[in-house]
Amino acid sequence: MRVALLSLMDAVVGEPQALRGLLPIGGRSILRHQLGLARALGCARIVVLAETLTGDLVALQHAAEAGGARFHVIASARALAPLVSPEDELLVLGEGLLAMPEDALRMLGEGPVILTLPVETGLVAGFERIDINSANAGAMLLPGKLVAGLGDLPSDWSPGSSLLRLAVQARLIQRELPAVLLDQGRWRLIRDEAEAHRAEPGWVRLHTAGAHLRSPGLWIAASIVRRLGPALLHAGTRPYVIALAAAITALLGVGAGWFGWPGVGFALLALAWLVQQVAGLLARVERDSLLAWSGRAPLDITAEWGLDAMLITVCAWRSEIPAVAGVPWGMAWYAPVVLFLLLRLLWRLQPGEAWTWWLTDRFVAGLLLAGFSVLLPFDFTLRMLVISLMVAGLILARHVGDPPLGPGGRQGAPKSG
Repeated sequence: MRVALLSLMDAVVGEPQALRGLLPIGGRSILRHQLGLARALGCARIVVLAETLTGDLVALQHAAEAGGARFHVIASARALAPLVSPEDELLVLGEGLLAMPEDALRMLGEGPVILTLPVETGLVAGFERIDINSANAGAMLLPGKLVAGLGDLPSDWSPGSSLLRLAVQARLIQRELPAVLLDQGRWRLIRDEAEAHRAEPGWVRLHTAGAHLRSPGLWIAASIVRRLGPALLHAGTRPYVIALAAAITALLGVGAGWFGWPGVGFALLALAWLVQQVAGLLARVERDSLLAWSGRAPLDITAEWGLDAMLITVCAWRSEIPAVAGVPWGMAWYAPVVLFLLLRLLWRLQPGEAWTWWLTDRFVAGLLLAGFSVLLPFDFTLRMLVISLMVAGLILARHVGDPPLGPGGRQGAPKSG
């Protein structure tokens, strides 16, 4: 079994009443981030070293137990020994350590190790010296048998320093942390509120990397999250609240279409998709930070299809086909249904291509439909779009699905038997 030792003892620099582990990053304490990392590393028991049981620790206990872990608060390092058996592994995270989860999982997941930094780099960043060449990087995974040695060390030593000394004396493997992790802000020690404020924008940017490269709507959503995300999370605005705002905006768009303002309806539906993407990116930040469930919520998929259904509905209401005598009911729905199915089909044919991300961007689609509704013959334009996408699909299918050529340049027939 793996046991995690977290700490809530060190005061914030310049603020004796504040504790370093409770400094907020993205609306959650650093200690809460470390709990997520400990659970991802398979720790079934969480031990927090603290002077007293506070409301913050009670909330942390609820989060740990909700994830299936046992939770303990101890006041001294020697109280750790009964909680760790010799067969266990002990994960020790330094107070104030904020690390990108994927980096920590990669560096710590393979077995007992002390993560280190060059001493010059480590001391400047606030980490503890090991020897003349190395500094501790704030994270260790130790054999449980080393914990028994805490009884032989002075009681006034800090638990982290004591365990580090025992691990070094046991000649535990030391693995140097790549310098790029510090340079990019992927691994850092937060010591005061000013450092927390400086770290937060970079932390959000790391969790939203790549979203701005896909399509205009995603670029705008990522920019909003990077600029406003920290403030929203600090204010306690959870992603589901923003998703609710997106749903209300979408319903207003459908209402505008129903009352004969399809251009406004399309624009509001485009805005609803954008707000939903902001909610999705904030949820992704929480998932990647191991603060929330890591799977993709089924509600996200439902929202995508629901928004397409709303766009199709407003398209059908905007169509002039029902005004033509003798046209069967439902013909106004045919072209928009085919259009949005083609958008999804083409993206699935080549999901890795940069340009196909534009096909998933309903912000662009909504604004284009709003423009078509106001400036162009709507039904004709919609059908031309369908034909264009069908041609694109034929071209893609030719490159993706052609069987290999046989002798004489002819397509080879499948072999039987």
